[in-house]
Formats: sequence, structure tokens, C-alpha cells
Amino acid sequence: MSETTRTYQTRILGDIEAPFSDYASLASQVMHCLFSDLGRGRNLKDLKSSYLTRFGITARQFNASRVELEGKVESIFKRLPQLIELKKQQIKALEEKLPKIRSKKVKHQKTRRLETLRARLKDLETTKEQKKVSLCFGSRKLFAAQFHLEKNGYATHEEWKRDWQEARNSEIFFLGSKDESNGNQTCTPSLTEDGSITLRIRMPDALVPKHGKYVVISNIRFAYGHEAITTAIQNCQLRRELALLKDPRYKEQGQAISFRLKRDKKGWRLFLSTDVKLPPPITRKENGVIGLDINSDHLALVETDRFGNPIEKHSFPLALQNKTKTQTRALIGDVSKQIIDLCERTKKPLVLEDLDFQKKKAGVRQERKTYSRMLSAFAYQNILTHLKSGGKSRGIEVHSVNPAYTSLIGRVNYAKRYGLSIHQAAALCIGRRFLGVSERMPQGQRDIPDGKGGHVTLDLPVRNRSRHVWHQWGRLNKKLPAALTAHFRTVNTRSSNSCKAVPETFPDFIGETPVRESSASLFC
Repeated sequence: MSETTRTYQTRILGDIEAPFSDYASLASQVMHCLFSDLGRGRNLKDLKSSYLTRFGITARQFNASRVELEGKVESIFKRLPQLIELKKQQIKALEEKLPKIRSKKVKHQKTRRLETLRARLKDLETTKEQKKVSLCFGSRKLFAAQFHLEKNGYATHEEWKRDWQEARNSEIFFLGSKDESNGNQTCTPSLTEDGSITLRIRMPDALVPKHGKYVVISNIRFAYGHEAITTAIQNCQLRRELALLKDPRYKEQGQAISFRLKRDKKGWRLFLSTDVKLPPPITRKENGVIGLDINSDHLALVETDRFGNPIEKHSFPLALQNKTKTQTRALIGDVSKQIIDLCERTKKPLVLEDLDFQKKKAGVRQERKTYSRMLSAFAYQNILTHLKSGGKSRGIEVHSVNPAYTSLIGRVNYAKRYGLSIHQAAALCIGRRFLGVSERMPQGQRDIPDGKGGHVTLDLPVRNRSRHVWHQWGRLNKKLPAALTAHFRTVNTRSSNSCKAVPETFPDFIGETPVRESSASLFC
């Protein structure tokens, strides 16, 4: 049975500010010194003995700081290739845009932007070559706020510095291990008779005279995942009992339980991370699939049978623009739950597109404002995380397919035939692609929906059996945008210019105006 790491959180109540603030301040100091030594090229593991004496901490507390720092640095190095590629794409998009700009003022600003991007690209490449990263503990945004105090709501520099120090000294990490008591030696959890959790936190030696050797926090409950956490603690206790009995099966039991304390405006929050066993898959593609097309303002879903024929269609509104991060997560969570519920009820896997939005984000500054706003509010990765995480925990398989021409194939082949919207037709194409059914292009002339209730008529490319089917779709993909542009221009011209001749008073009409006929011709 496979496993995955889950993180749960709750808020801690009680008079714990003094010991935790001192602990966080000391842990922050250790972290900063470790990063400084890392920049000098020193091996962090060789510094263990000196740090234990210098800061008055235990070996396990040193390991927690070292592992946390190494994780931060590793995440930066893993992100570097993506950032470098993103900057290259932004530079390329801007270089193509510059010759087309006529305004001297706009061209000057775009030229400055281009030089800034080139400088940032050079810095990223240097970081990758020299393998030296820069970290700003406390966030770069808050650090930069000291240069614009009034704009950021600060009256004095001392007021900013107080917030800066609090931000830098606001976290404590307790590293877990399956070999340790109840999964964690520094922050040891235990179960009480009423089902709540008690934590016994080992204070650093430097703080023992002030706060004692241990700080105990009782009556901890998690709103979500409490049962999984209880199971993990019981598993650790079983390992200890088997080890005392010298039963070799003890090695199969136990699991690491890591904790993190983080301070915010309301107090301290507790995060617990541990491995959770996943249920076996309950979905089979022999039952059919559920295809999902992710859009900026809604999710389009189509359920198919095992042959790829549509059975049901759904659209889930997802208005994320002008929403806070908390509101965005809540909306995405609610919609994702409905989709996972449908997959669980039908026992069908979920199929998504394997999209890369880095290329789209690269040119976002060069696009019109409406598209820029849409793409900025588009929490695609957040949606994927909710769907995949929710699917794993309930035995729902989530697959990805190549997104090439899915919208075009759905628009041409399925939208009119099954009465689907363009996005629902794309979702059907996504599901059919996973099933491996035909994507052949129809022959002859075709009425292709324009997405606004009308259609445009095109002669489809002739089939070439010696080429891949996507070759014909690629040729059509080049023709369709121009045809749609001309179609919409004609419709807008007829509706806007002809309306000038319409009299101020209109006779009474019953019914709707035909799609392809102008209003003025009806009223004259």
C-alpha cells in the first residue's frame, strides 16, 4: 500500500508566548549562522559539535535547523531552471514586441524592462554556475518596506524593525524520526484518555534556566486529520512495545512525525506532518472516464462510457478574480470535492490536461489587460493540488494527457454533435484521448461553433494517412483564428453600423432576433 505525506494544522491556546518566542529567536539565530557558514563553503555537518556548545542546543535541535536550511536551499536550486527559462521566454516575447511599438514613451519603458530582465537572467545563471543562493529571512517584501515607511503603514523605522524581527523569529521546526519516542524526540506527542493530544517540548539547554527543561501543551485537537494523527502515534507506540519485547517486527512499525510552530497575528499555529497510507484505487477506465477542462472562470466536465461516448456534462463556476488567497482556496476546495465525489460515485478516473503555464505567464506583460488579469488570477496549480490530493486520499486515480489541440478537436468534432459548449467538448476530447479512441478529422465542409451561439463555415484540410492525425489539426489550427476574426468583425460591423439608421421608436416584436440577421434589417 502506497503512502503520502500529509500536513495538518491547528491553533494552540494558552500562555506559551514567552518560551516559544525565546525558542524561535534562538532557532532563527542558529539558522542565520548556518546559512552564513554555508556561503563560506563549509560543510554543515562538520559544524555540529561547535554549534551545540556555542548556542546551547541539543544534537536533534541542530539537525532540525540544518535539515530545514538544506531544504530551503534545495528548493531554490530546483526552481532555478524554471526561473531561467521563464526569463528567457519573457525576453524573447519583449524583443518581438519592441519593433512593433510606435510610441516613443512606451518603447522607452519597454526597453528599460528588457534590460532589467537581462540583468535578472544573468544573476540567475551566475547563481546556478556558482551554486550560491541568496536568502532573505523575513521576506524580501517586508525588508523593502523600510525604504517606503509611510506607503507601507509605518510611522518610524523602529516600528518597521520590530515587525521585521518578529517575522524573522516566528518559526520553530521539530524534526521527526521513526526511531525516536512517538516519532519525535524534541516534540513528543502522546494520547490522553479523552482522545486529545499532549505535546512535551524539549527546550534548548540555553533556555532551561529560564523556562525549564520541558514545556507541556495539552488538550490539542485537529479539526481535520485527527484520526490519522492518532493512528500514527499509536503506530509509534506499537513499535516501542515490540522493541521492548525484542520482536523483530518492530522495524515494520513506527513513522516520523514532524512539527512546526508558526506565529501569526492571532498567536501560534501548530503544523504536523506525517506519512499516511493511501487506500487502493477504486476507479477503472473500463467503466469510462471523467474528462475535465480547467478554465479561468469555470471547470468544464464530461463523463463518458468505456467507448468514449458522453453520458453527463457539468460546468462548475469558479470566479477567482479579486478574491483573497483564503477565499480562493475555499472556492477551489468546494469545487474539487464535488468533482472527486462524482468520480467516487461512478468509479471512473479523472483525466486532466498536462499544461505548462510558465510559457503563458512569460508573455503576460505583453498581452492585453483583460488577459493579463485573467491569467494572474488563474490558480491552476492550486486546482491540480486539490484534485490530486483529494483523489489520492479516496482512491481516485488522476491522470494527465497531452493537451495538443484538445479545444480545437472538441470544437470541431463534438460541440455541435452532442450539444456541448466548447469547453465541455474539450473536456470530452481530454477523456477520449486517455481512452485512446479515434481523433480523426471529418471530411469536407464543416460548420464550426464560434463559442457565442453562431458558427463559421470552413473547408477542412484533406486527410493524409501518411502523416499523424495531429498534422491535419495543426493546419486547421492556423486557419481557424483568422476565420473567426473575420466572422466576428463582420457580425460587429453589421450590428454597430446599421443600427444608426434604426428609428427611435420600434414596433412590437415577439420572439428572438435570428443569430445571423441584423436588427436593423428587421426593423426597417
